[in-house]
Amino acid sequence: MKLSTLLKWLTGGCEAFLAIPIAGGAFIFSNAWLPLLFMFVFHLITLVVSAKDKRPYVGSILGMITSAIGAIPFIGWVMHTVTAIVLLINAGRSTSLDNKS
Repeated sequence: MKLSTLLKWLTGGCEAFLAIPIAGGAFIFSNAWLPLLFMFVFHLITLVVSAKDKRPYVGSILGMITSAIGAIPFIGWVMHTVTAIVLLINAGRSTSLDNKS
């Protein structure tokens, strides 16, 4: 499994956690929005590694946008949900490509 694929699974899982309506919001709020900063950097790293591996990186760009606007309650929840779905689908496709090669 390529590093970019692993990072997509991890970032997708983190986004899925942050998309849980009360738990994700409470986690972000109780940590003074630092999880959003962490996720922005995590998505940036995933973007760089994915580009280096010549793999799709649209999910990482979407994740960076989500991290930037994730503090807005309802919009943040929707964005975390969409980003998690995009990243996890992308990770699944990358896993399939990794297994074929």
